[in-house]
Formats: sequence, C-alpha cells, structure tokens
Amino acid sequence: MSSLFNVFDIAGSALSAQSLRLNTTASNLANADSVAGSEEKTYKARQPVFAASLDMVSQDLFGDNVDTPGVKVLGIVESDAPLKMDYQPNHPKANEAGYIYKPNVNLMEEMANMISASRSYQVNVDVMESAKTLMQKTLNLGQ
Repeated sequence: MSSLFNVFDIAGSALSAQSLRLNTTASNLANADSVAGSEEKTYKARQPVFAASLDMVSQDLFGDNVDTPGVKVLGIVESDAPLKMDYQPNHPKANEAGYIYKPNVNLMEEMANMISASRSYQVNVDVMESAKTLMQKTLNLGQ
C-alpha cells in the first residue's frame, strides 16, 4: 500500500512542477509585447528547470519524514537569447539613440510549452485517478 501512496507523491510533485511551468509560460506570454528603454529593464523570457529526484523528503500519514521520488524544481532561469531592438525615436520609452527594447519571448515556443505542460498536467491527474481507483478496488476486495 505504501508504494501506492508514493504514486500520489510523485504525481503530486509533477502536478506542482507543471503548474509552475504553466504560470511561467503565462507570465512570458503576458509580457511578450512589453517595451523598455534599456536592456536591464526589459523583460526576459523565463523557464523553470526540473530534475527527477529520488531523495525528496515528504511526510507520511503519521508525520514522519520519508524519502519519496518525484519532480524537484531547481529554479527558474532567464533566457540568454538576444533581446529585440527596434528603432522608434518617437516612442516615449526610446533611449537616447532612439531604440526601444522588446522581450526575447518566442510566441511559438511558449504556445508549445503551454500545450506540453497542459498535457503533462492532465496525464498526472489521470495517474492519480487510476491509483485512486486501484486503491478503492483493493479495499473492496474484502467485502
């Protein structure tokens, strides 16, 4: 039975990771058309970094720490792709040289990320649903 609980831990960590991925993608899409007058102030596309972890610690039903595998979020990194510069001397945010800076957000990549994260999220929901069904059927065997 303990291994079935691990399924919930693993799928739950994957759900959290994909939720973070969806939120990061939404942030990138929301800022895709923002404009700044300098490189430092320009929004840069962000991507979460995940790792499969075999030594994550969680708490069992009794409050004891147990090692469970799962998805670990290592952090969120900014893209190092070049920013887009446009010459628009009449723009209110243009710098002294007349350039404005736009984010390095690639809309096609972000849409693909969103679809992939959404599907991964749904697969993990299905895994949890299947594990729940298996547990219910196991409990009903004794009746």
